[in-house]
Amino acid sequence: MTATRPKLRWRTLAIPNEHGACAFLLEPALLGLGVAPGAAGLAVVGAGLGALLAQHPLGMALADLRRGKRYPRTLPAALLAGAYAVLAAAMLAIALLGGAPAAALWPLAAALPAALVQLAFDARNRGRDVRAVLGGAVALGALAATVGLVGGASTKLALALWLAAAARSAPSILYVRARLLLQRGAGASRAPSWVAHAVALLAVTAAAWWGVLPRLSILAFGVLFARAAIGLRPGMPALAAKRVGMLELGYGLLTVAAVLAGVWLGW
Repeated sequence: MTATRPKLRWRTLAIPNEHGACAFLLEPALLGLGVAPGAAGLAVVGAGLGALLAQHPLGMALADLRRGKRYPRTLPAALLAGAYAVLAAAMLAIALLGGAPAAALWPLAAALPAALVQLAFDARNRGRDVRAVLGGAVALGALAATVGLVGGASTKLALALWLAAAARSAPSILYVRARLLLQRGAGASRAPSWVAHAVALLAVTAAAWWGVLPRLSILAFGVLFARAAIGLRPGMPALAAKRVGMLELGYGLLTVAAVLAGVWLGW
């Protein structure tokens, strides 16, 4: 008898397992484009999408190489990662050719260490470690700053957008993980999520006080804090993971809308 070679599933290589990663890209992209819309900004978002898609197959290929093994997925994963990287580079080139100043891309360089943290965990098959996910979310938040700068926003506003994106995503990751673990009866502490939301609210409040973020941002992050405080109370009804994810997407879009409304209206 001959052994049957396992069928290669390209979709599992091409699409990240963590669907929440799409929200981590969508929210900063909307923040940046909402403040400074333009074709160059759209191209930067395309570059971010290419980088996000490349991370998944690249992590698998690196994990195989680290073990000194070569599986049927190894070469296709490496090729996919390369194709996505070419896409990201091409979109950045389009942005630059479209008039984006090269100096406006510095937030992407600043976010590189956080992205490498996530990749290092992926190479050890620990891509779902909370430190890896937090690193990736903070790195993607730089997209808001870059798109803003490319579109002509001030450095102060661009950094404020990155702060808003990070303050939204990082505490939410802790909240979702804690809620799902508690629903399954697993041991999980509520404190990290509550503390992270409190710190995010204080940071946004301070930024609004100094005129860096609009005051309407405080209301949005206050809602997020209340959501975490209520959602992690003992006795809360269990929700399916997909339902929790959809609710978080809604909270994220409402937060983006509040920040942008505050920027547009001046309050």
